[in-house]
Amino acid sequence: MLIQDRAQLRRAYVDAWQKARDNQPLEPLERQIAEVIRRHPEYQPLLEADEDMLDRDWLPEQGESNPFLHMGLHLAVLDQLTTDRPPGIRKCWQRMLKTCLGDVHEAEHRIMACIAEEMWKIQHDRRDFDAKAYLKCVKKQGGGGRARD
Repeated sequence: MLIQDRAQLRRAYVDAWQKARDNQPLEPLERQIAEVIRRHPEYQPLLEADEDMLDRDWLPEQGESNPFLHMGLHLAVLDQLTTDRPPGIRKCWQRMLKTCLGDVHEAEHRIMACIAEEMWKIQHDRRDFDAKAYLKCVKKQGGGGRARD
């Protein structure tokens, strides 16, 4: 999803959810978005509410979690698994599913924690993405095994 404008990106979530609720045909990405939203009933009222939330800020300092960031991280995991990028993530995922007793949502959350950690390090240390460090984190979360270089 290559949308640069925050409101436009958030609108894509709202629109996909509306189409899914109305049983309208969905594009592949809209199907993924709708599935992520289905697994997050706590976000559904937000997406069905007024337009104010398209501009709202969620501040971690105030104990808030940004639902669009959270859902976006789920989509990032799905994209990584589909493309096996970084190489080896799919194999880690398969091992992690066993660790999580087949709970796809829990496994995605474990990988999302590693994505968030790597994003923080990229910003804090002003460095590029480190696939080896990222996969090491995923393995520690239950993805075990050796990752390809």
